[in-house]
Amino acid sequence: MSRITPTAPLRPHRSRIAATALTAAIVTGTGISLAPVTQAVEAPTAATASQTLPTTTRFVDIAGYEGVTLAANVVAPTDTSRDYPVIVLPTSWAMPQIEYIAQATKLAEKGYVVVSYNVRGFWQSEGEIEVAGPKDVADARKVIDWALANTAADPELIGMAGVSYGAGISLLTAAQDARVDAVSAMSGWADLVESLYKGETQHTQATAILASLGYATGRPSAEAAEKMEIMLSGKTDRIDEVIPWAEQRSVVHQVDRLNTNDTAIMLANAWGDSFFAPNQYASFYEKLSGPKRLELRPGDHATAEGLGLLGLPNDVWNNTFRWFDHHLKGVQNGIDAEEPVQLKSRSGGEYEGYASWAAVPSRTQNLRFTDDEDILPQLESGANAGISFLSSMLDQFARVSPTVSIPLLPSISAAVWQTERYDTVQKVRGTPTMRATVTSNRSDGTVVAYLYSVNGLGIGELVSHGPVSFHGKTPGQPFTLDVEMSSTAYDVPAGNRLALVIDGVDTLYNNYNTAFQAIDFAGGAELNVPLR
Repeated sequence: MSRITPTAPLRPHRSRIAATALTAAIVTGTGISLAPVTQAVEAPTAATASQTLPTTTRFVDIAGYEGVTLAANVVAPTDTSRDYPVIVLPTSWAMPQIEYIAQATKLAEKGYVVVSYNVRGFWQSEGEIEVAGPKDVADARKVIDWALANTAADPELIGMAGVSYGAGISLLTAAQDARVDAVSAMSGWADLVESLYKGETQHTQATAILASLGYATGRPSAEAAEKMEIMLSGKTDRIDEVIPWAEQRSVVHQVDRLNTNDTAIMLANAWGDSFFAPNQYASFYEKLSGPKRLELRPGDHATAEGLGLLGLPNDVWNNTFRWFDHHLKGVQNGIDAEEPVQLKSRSGGEYEGYASWAAVPSRTQNLRFTDDEDILPQLESGANAGISFLSSMLDQFARVSPTVSIPLLPSISAAVWQTERYDTVQKVRGTPTMRATVTSNRSDGTVVAYLYSVNGLGIGELVSHGPVSFHGKTPGQPFTLDVEMSSTAYDVPAGNRLALVIDGVDTLYNNYNTAFQAIDFAGGAELNVPLR
């Protein structure tokens, strides 16, 4: 492939001209001829990125897979005397085709041809919502074909980017199309099964939001509607129909293709993403062998990069531009010299760089709680992980996390264990886990494990949480229950203690608990906390 990797020497290419974007103004214009013209130019460096190119914007219809019309827009430099790298931007779930117009304009001013299109089934695009299925990937490849045939796009320098749904489609397309040299996937998913059914628990609140937006702004296919109905039903008898469907839409099962293609992949997500938890991106990142970067920061689904869609300064989009400048234009901007894993703590401070996700925690604190506990899991305890979007947005912008009074949690519905107070700050970095041997008088059930930082007044601030459900167990027989909580970066202040709380009800998730159910933690619980 022609993309320049961090170890490859810079070489001249006919499309490599870099410029700095100075404005997010939306530029409109009439359709003009954008036939590609070959012209050799010098390979750029960061020092050459000082000019802003004039651009033009036009709205077009593109024939997607099976002739489905996709509503799109093209933002590109007005000078068509040379070829430019092309960036394809599939829209997010339920968003119109102008979603990326501010960032597309900035990219065009820097010397890119940018084609943004409404994915099938939404707004003005024809077809039905396929939830990033094979037809969506085929559409993206058709958009690339169209860009190469109808704009000044360099066929050897192709990138894709997107937020949420657009991120998932970009990754899946890159796995199927070796022409895609670089990807920036923001607030997306790598494993849709884990996103929808992590811990064998239906994530009903997130699914309900997505389903509602899908019906409000688009036309779900019969298959997509059926799968959403199964996930919202709260029943498990048809989950086996959803899993292979979701696996087909999970790029983690196509990682070998990405590694063969040597695609440069940047992944960005938020610690509190209530749709696509950061765990699945982190695990996927470790499987990639080509140029890669992982960024995790405070926020919820798409909130970390959301303000950038308005053209405001934004770390995620700034680094996306740097990623494309380096891997498509060969600009020596230093992004390849930085540690590839960049984390920002929910407690504030500067970004922290790590050589890999595995290197994030330097040690793990193993806490063994031996006190017996038993709960009635069908009762609400007061412990919860908050509300999709709202809670993690407050955490992002105001550093206000869901809180609860630990001493006031009812023992009938919440198992509680606490550490001693810490003399020093405890920097939680990574994925906390919990293991317990439990006994239930019902064959099915759900528990949610919460990790709190508790101050001197007993007020616990949520550090992480995770659900897990069990199905088909023999009542009265003990079994092991493992919970993987959401990955996080959080500083527990000196003088605070950690509390592990387990109950059976959280509005984010479906639960399989029934009346008169009892779950016994006869041997206590084991908590593993990754620390820096």
